[in-house]
Amino acid sequence: MANPLRGEISARLGGRDRTLCLTLGALAELEAALGAGDLMALAARFEAGRLSAREAIAIIGAGLRGAGHEITDAEVARLPIDGGAAAYVGLVADLLEATFGAASTADPDGGAPNPTAAG
Repeated sequence: MANPLRGEISARLGGRDRTLCLTLGALAELEAALGAGDLMALAARFEAGRLSAREAIAIIGAGLRGAGHEITDAEVARLPIDGGAAAYVGLVADLLEATFGAASTADPDGGAPNPTAAG
C-alpha cells in the first residue's frame, strides 16, 4: 500500500497493483536519462508541461524501481494500463505531484512552496 507521506502513489499496471516512488536515487536516474544537470533543471523540465512517451517510460520506470520493483524501461514500455495514453499521462502527473508537491502548497502569490502546507 502506498504511503503518500513518503511520496508514494499506487497504480494498476500490467494487471497488478504497484507502488511508485521517485526516491533521490530514482531522481538521479532521471537526471541522467533525460540529460538534466540537476534537480532544478529536472523540475523545470517537468513544469514545461510537455511529455514524450520516452520520458513517460523513464519516469514510470524510475518510480517503480524507486519503490523496489525490479523492472527495466523496456518492460515498463509494455505494461498496459486501463485508460490508455491519457492514463499514462495522469500517472506521471500524479507521481510528479507526489514528489515535487502540488500547486496548492505554494503561497497564494505563486511564490515558494509552503512546507507547512504539505503536512
